[in-house]
Amino acid sequence: MNTASPIPAAPAGAKDIPSLDRLLRSPEFEPLLRAWGHTQLSQISRICLQELRETALNGQLLHASLTSAALAHTVQTRLAARNAPRLRPVYNLTGTVLHTNLGRALLPDESVHAVLRALTSPANLEFDLDTGGRGDRDDLIEPLLCELTGAEAATVVNNNAAAVLLMLNTLSDQRESIVSRGELVEIGGAFRIPDIMKRAGARLIEIGTTNRTHAADYENAIGPDTAMLLKVHCSNYAVKGFTKSIDIGQVAQIAHARGLPACVDLGSGTLVDLAQWGLPPEPTVRDTIAAGADIVTFSGDKLLGGPQAGLIVGRAELIRKIKKNPLKRALRVGKLTLAALEPVLALYRDPEHLPERLTTLRLFTRPASAMQKQATRLTPVLQAWVGTDFVVETAALFSQIGSGAMPEDVLPSCGLRIRHLGPGRPGRHLAHLETRLRSLPQPVIGRIAEDALWLDLRCLEENQEPAFATQLNADRT
Repeated sequence: MNTASPIPAAPAGAKDIPSLDRLLRSPEFEPLLRAWGHTQLSQISRICLQELRETALNGQLLHASLTSAALAHTVQTRLAARNAPRLRPVYNLTGTVLHTNLGRALLPDESVHAVLRALTSPANLEFDLDTGGRGDRDDLIEPLLCELTGAEAATVVNNNAAAVLLMLNTLSDQRESIVSRGELVEIGGAFRIPDIMKRAGARLIEIGTTNRTHAADYENAIGPDTAMLLKVHCSNYAVKGFTKSIDIGQVAQIAHARGLPACVDLGSGTLVDLAQWGLPPEPTVRDTIAAGADIVTFSGDKLLGGPQAGLIVGRAELIRKIKKNPLKRALRVGKLTLAALEPVLALYRDPEHLPERLTTLRLFTRPASAMQKQATRLTPVLQAWVGTDFVVETAALFSQIGSGAMPEDVLPSCGLRIRHLGPGRPGRHLAHLETRLRSLPQPVIGRIAEDALWLDLRCLEENQEPAFATQLNADRT
């Protein structure tokens, strides 16, 4: 009996590789041609054929990889990967609601529908429907902003950094702006108040110390070149202990007594008192205006819960000057931002229903009990997905607001803790598991800390739970 092993088939050579023309005319490539077009299909096919030639020169080319069906599968995979969108939806299970790297605030349905209309139809962006003449795009949101804040006038630019830059360049170019040392903040992306002031042409006059600033510090710093007194809300850090600061009401009195404007960078400004829903209190834009601020700038995509935008509200005379600045055109927003912003602002007219209708506030106010039940339902699903080398447990967590807002305040939450059961340090195993989560069709973003992978469920709403579970069930290894 012959027990010799069969002689392996000789590898394919470059001469065995089909031509591009032959492939494009094959029945297996006809669906690709219809789906992707001749240009893309030819480009990717050429790349694949060249790679096959290089493999043949190395003596490693298999005949099975040269069939029209195999080549069609390879090219289809390449085309799908090439055309996949780079901006993809993810599950934010980090525990940070307003996560800057994940797009901050989620828009309510009203905004989504408004953006869709603006995308698919001409709109009166700068057309006055009453007069038939040219309009001002700020007119679309200015009445609402004034109504909600008590300001005389308003304008909008592409983010709050731009709002601060535009305000300073308009009102303090080549002149002095007085700021407390304790308010010279740095936010994400190395955005620093002193740097933005320099770029705006304003000369910074620092007063007080890091932890204490007095009214006399403002009064003594005012000189002939002073353009404004500026307060910056320290939204992303807190100074405790032996501290003193002057509120905007006092600063405004000092400024107005010398004929100067009092301006406030409120950062992640809010339009309502969040304490009524059990959240940490934050100064509102209306209260800041009522206290005497002449100009207030704040973000649209943080506590406000809208699209990325920088909102500037205040005295009509100063807003007019800001709008005449040539930088305003460079920093203005387009129709999609305005389409998304207007419905969000309109929701604030009905504050009683705001927690249900404004997505950001709904996520802030989710009860921990709801997330506890969700964690219980998802534990077996995730356990089956991670396998026997890990253990999945429900865990009490604390979420953060995020994006520099309320840095010391946390929200009681609940989620899942995943620990590795094997010996040694678990870091490598947890990192691999984190990579697997990020590689899912809709990536899951958690965080690694204290030798565990944590998935905070605050931002996984119950209507998203079935799709989340289905994705894990389909990806078991």
